[in-house]
Amino acid sequence: MAMPMKPLKKIWMNGKFIPYWEGKVHLLTHALHYGSGLFEGIRCYPTKNGPAIFRLRDHLARLYRGAKIYYFKIPYTLPQLEKATMQLIKINKTNQAYIRPLVFVGYKSVGLSPKGGKINVALIAVRFDRYFSPAAQKHGLRCCISTWSRQIQQALSPHVKATANYLNSILAKTEAERGGYDEAIMLTHEGHVSEGSGENLFIVRKGKLITPPFYDDILGGITRESVIQIARDMGYVVEEKTILRDELYTADEVFLTGTAAEVLHVQSIDKIKIGNGKIGPITRKLQSTFHRIVQGEEPRYAPWLTFVK
Repeated sequence: MAMPMKPLKKIWMNGKFIPYWEGKVHLLTHALHYGSGLFEGIRCYPTKNGPAIFRLRDHLARLYRGAKIYYFKIPYTLPQLEKATMQLIKINKTNQAYIRPLVFVGYKSVGLSPKGGKINVALIAVRFDRYFSPAAQKHGLRCCISTWSRQIQQALSPHVKATANYLNSILAKTEAERGGYDEAIMLTHEGHVSEGSGENLFIVRKGKLITPPFYDDILGGITRESVIQIARDMGYVVEEKTILRDELYTADEVFLTGTAAEVLHVQSIDKIKIGNGKIGPITRKLQSTFHRIVQGEEPRYAPWLTFVK
């Protein structure tokens, strides 16, 4: 279950800062009916040099790539949204936040075509500590293999954080929680391991990291990309290749990555213990290094941080 979020005072919507509770839309908003929206999830962390946003430009660049695929014309430049995001943190006087950029087709007549609908853009910041429960954070995730397959790229692009895509994830997540698990792991229609309902996946075998490739219908996660770079910098071999279901059960370590989840180990899958069920040495090392990076304690990765002065 996601942890409770605490609203901050202001959001940015269509070029203006407005009170948090005034961020409203009409009931005939196209995105509300047809899922015609795109979003990102970005984290701002406290550091000794002030609040720092992790890989802000990379997240926004992915948003613009998604907009191109779905024929959205965002009425602001990437530098404008970058500046507005930093102002959002500053105006809310916070050093820690989860930031949600949202692009969506607004009010228009009922009908599938988005033509004529205004492209709205919002930036929302909220406070939350951890995505998963304290027990999951401490002891690791209890996962299951979902009966719901990951959407195929011939239907909707899995590489885009489109709002419509996440009904697929909601089905898997709800099924997992109803079964007493923390998270679902989704397979492709061919039976290949894809990802969690909202996270990318890695396994560790004999000191080597393996993660599913783009063609197994994964989202190109920014945290995933970061962990691959960190692991390779540490000297680990990282392979992007297809993983089969039984390889999960016999892996030495399994962990998930994502903006909200960060780096979190999996203790069991389908009630089969992974390793000894505890966080493995490689996962622990990557997790602790990632936490130091986002807190500004690893100079080598300073370019990943945008400091809000």
